[in-house]
Amino acid sequence: MPLGKFLVRRLVAMPVTFIIITLVLYGVIMLAPLETRIDLYMPNSQNLSTNPQAQERLRQQIIERYHFDEPFINQYFYWLVNLFQGNWGYSPILKNSVLPEILYRTPVTLELLMYCLLLYIPLGLIAGVNAAFKREKLSDLAFRLSAFIGSAVPDFIMSIVLLAVFYVNLHWFAPERVSITNNLVIKSADFIQYTGFVTIDGFLNNRADISLDAFRHLVMPVFTLFIAQWATLGRITRNTTIEEMNQDYINAARARGLSEKQLVWKHAFKNALGPALNSSALTTAILITNVFVVERIFNLNGVSEMISMFGPMVPDSAAVLGFGVYCIILVEIVMLVLDILQAILLPRSREEMVNNE
Repeated sequence: MPLGKFLVRRLVAMPVTFIIITLVLYGVIMLAPLETRIDLYMPNSQNLSTNPQAQERLRQQIIERYHFDEPFINQYFYWLVNLFQGNWGYSPILKNSVLPEILYRTPVTLELLMYCLLLYIPLGLIAGVNAAFKREKLSDLAFRLSAFIGSAVPDFIMSIVLLAVFYVNLHWFAPERVSITNNLVIKSADFIQYTGFVTIDGFLNNRADISLDAFRHLVMPVFTLFIAQWATLGRITRNTTIEEMNQDYINAARARGLSEKQLVWKHAFKNALGPALNSSALTTAILITNVFVVERIFNLNGVSEMISMFGPMVPDSAAVLGFGVYCIILVEIVMLVLDILQAILLPRSREEMVNNE
């Protein structure tokens, strides 16, 4: 029952959060002058440039079509209705509708994000607890040094270092999603895109070599995202576990003859798990932002590619809004998954979250 109540409240809060954020985002985008937004949808035609009357008629049609002559709240309402109907607008820069462009690139972003989450959460928890168990020993000092470096080095610098060492000098790993040869196979009619994840679809198409090639190309971008998140989660887990080891229930269990290993992994770790997973949920927005940066550096052609095709002086409002909406949805979904994971693993934390809401 508490789990169902928790899920209902989370699902109700998601659309409310979505509306508030998109309302602000839409308002910022609409700060662009009306003439600039109209010109964005004007075709580059020689006939129009020599025919002022036809140009003015087209401008008026654009104003009516996109409701540019109505109050802001009306414009937002029309945009929101179209959004839920699957019409995310047309991007004249991309020369295509926004939603198909996003869906086409989404598997790349989700694949990168999935492997980062699957690695940094369990490894961060294990590293943090192990460091707390071996506090002030060599392994703990090595973890703290690694975590400090991992969290201090920005992603773009880490990416450049990895490229310089493992691609330029050692030739072990390469940017992009797969090699040129396998990319041609993936785009052919014989290769079926079951999930959109090349690492999985390769095996499903009986092409293990393609999956292994995709894994090889993911090593550097996944590590770039992994290291900072792993460092943050590990440090929080370590500090929380050390605090738990000083609690009365741990001292009572120690008096009963339990070993330090049992105290750490069977007792302190359970109570340290809640704050650790909660920190992962709170850093989700940072992780999503870093995903888009890493995509561009390693030329993975994910969703970030959609807004890199035009400069900051070209306000393609449909593409910018679509990208913003995509980020909001992605962050909310990842946060929901992490909250559900915490609620399932930690019933006491679930009840506390329900009572505090």
